Amino acid sequence: MATRSFITSDGADLSYVEEGDGAALVLLHGWSQSAEMFRHQIAEFSRTHRVLALDFRGHGASPDAARGHRIYRFAADLAEFLDHAGVERASVLGSSMGNSVLWAFIDLYGTARLDRLVFVDEPASVMRQVGMSDEDALDAGALFDGETMLAVARQIASAEGHAAREGFLDAMITKGIPHDLRDVLLRINLRADPADIASLFVNHCAIDWRDLFARVDRPTLVIGGRVSHVNPRSQDWIHRQIPGSQLVVFEEAEGGAHFPFLEAPAAFNAVLARFLDAPAPVIEAAP
Repeated sequence: MATRSFITSDGADLSYVEEGDGAALVLLHGWSQSAEMFRHQIAEFSRTHRVLALDFRGHGASPDAARGHRIYRFAADLAEFLDHAGVERASVLGSSMGNSVLWAFIDLYGTARLDRLVFVDEPASVMRQVGMSDEDALDAGALFDGETMLAVARQIASAEGHAAREGFLDAMITKGIPHDLRDVLLRINLRADPADIASLFVNHCAIDWRDLFARVDRPTLVIGGRVSHVNPRSQDWIHRQIPGSQLVVFEEAEGGAHFPFLEAPAAFNAVLARFLDAPAPVIEAAP
């Protein structure tokens, strides 16, 4: 994919892919991933949309950055990216941590520049927060406590970081994934600097987004995977917080782990196309 780039207000060089014309569709990748993972969506939806896929700082084709490995800085990068690209209003799809960036964007800037929203397989809180009951943790999709989070981050930044990140990847894919596709995913995931990605991991995991969803007043599609490490119960919980939203959970045979858009792109693209093309429901503005 041909890439372009722009410089953020704090000097980071960010790469992005842009294809097609029409209404803007922005694609946001996850932790230690890249825009390359959306190759099938870029190819398909650039026929009908102006598709823009951003590589966050230190990810994909974006060079390592000296600073700013934080979700809210990434959200500011997104706002500056929309300005740079001249996008007044866009539909936005977030995958995994890309949702956290999108949710931080909503927290900072509201929804005025957003059209339709697609949340793909991200917990409302990756870390179990202080005071969470067992039921709260299941609804939030919490994966571990704070002590475990810090231990994982130390492992990522250590000499054994390669193996730790490979293990992470294997927990996010279906058992039947083709070996060559797994190899591509591993290459993408190992590109980011270990220290930077460990710092980002802690920042990403620690944020609790549960109070944000009542403010989402745009047509929203929530997508989960039946065999994802992210409990599909958490995706149903997010769906139930957003009036008028839709929920789709892909089964294992449909690539229903963490990357359905890459493991089963035809099924994923069909769901996304129906959502993007459907008449917009009437949703009351959030207070």
